[in-house]
Amino acid sequence: MDNYSQMLAFIWATEQGNFSAAARAHGLSPSAISKLITRLEDRLQVRLFQRGTRSLTLTEEGSAYLVSAREVVNAMAEADSLAEAFPNRARGSLRIHTMTTFAKHQIVPWISEFLAMYPGVTIDLQVGPQYVDHFDQGLDIAIHSGVLPSSSRIAKKIGESAWITCASPDYLARRGTPLHPKDLLEHDCFNFGFNSIWNNWQFLIDRHELTIPIKPKATLAHGDLLRDIALGGGGIVKLAQFHIGADVKAGRLVRILSDFDISKKEPIYMVYSNRKHLSPRIRAFRDFMEQKLNESPWE
Repeated sequence: MDNYSQMLAFIWATEQGNFSAAARAHGLSPSAISKLITRLEDRLQVRLFQRGTRSLTLTEEGSAYLVSAREVVNAMAEADSLAEAFPNRARGSLRIHTMTTFAKHQIVPWISEFLAMYPGVTIDLQVGPQYVDHFDQGLDIAIHSGVLPSSSRIAKKIGESAWITCASPDYLARRGTPLHPKDLLEHDCFNFGFNSIWNNWQFLIDRHELTIPIKPKATLAHGDLLRDIALGGGGIVKLAQFHIGADVKAGRLVRILSDFDISKKEPIYMVYSNRKHLSPRIRAFRDFMEQKLNESPWE
């Protein structure tokens, strides 16, 4: 960077005719301009100016160097202007990893809109229930909820979602509606088939957060299978609001035991590897998702 500063000082002094005028024009002291140019001449091992009492005259070497210096400065200015325009010129493959249900219900419905806005971008959407740190293998963005492992990655909260205990109207009509969390022990409940805090059915009972040890009739690999069981009248599930919010609004699923719900919601994070020099395609997708999820549309 010091080499670039020396080059700028040389161009400024040439344009202004002397060190003092160059210094005034760019908010520096004459001695600072003089030192930068002296370092430049020492580095190049040539004299660039014939110094007079009131003005500067370029040497032959100085005239030749001025042409190259201006080309370099102009090229850097052009590169900076391109970088400023990058948000609208995002391009390249965007690799995203997220939860299967979040991908299906909160990303896939908007992918066509995003790609129409940024036709130079392609998306590689990978799914799985657990957060994975594959940034060193080319992953650009991870979107996951809950508590993330401590790391040097940047995690930006883009939303939050409650967990809802629910069943279909048919099941509740057939088996009755649980009035207390302990009633779940007498009902057909279904859980995830992997080790997760999402399998803990916690409720606020007598001002204490307690876990009800349900005995699942079956465990399934991911949330959409649990949703299908519930929609088909098979039993009770506990799923994220971003996943089944539309079903509850439409009456396909009925929320139960809401008087015992724990008020805190689970945060949803967008994770990327570095805050500085964020790729235009990552920045574009981050801003797009923040806009879409700004008001937690599943509520």
